[in-house]
Amino acid sequence: MKITTFFYALQIISALFSILLVLLHSPKGDGIASIGAASQLFSSQKSTEKGLNKVTYFFVGIFVLSSFMLGYILK
Repeated sequence: MKITTFFYALQIISALFSILLVLLHSPKGDGIASIGAASQLFSSQKSTEKGLNKVTYFFVGIFVLSSFMLGYILK
C-alpha cells in the first residue's frame, strides 16, 4: 500500500466522520438574543455535548493533518 493511498483513505474517512459529527450537534442559534448577554444566561454544555465536541475536534484534526501530509508528499 502506497503512503499516498493511506493518507487519501484517512482523509476521506475523517471527512465523513467530521460531517456526521457536526450534523449531530444541537443547534445553537439564538437569533437576536445572541447579541446581548441573554444567550449565555441559561446555556451550559452537558457532558455528552462536551464529549461530542472533543471527538469532532479529533477527527477535524486528523483531516487537517492528513491534508498537510498529502500536500507535502505530493509536492
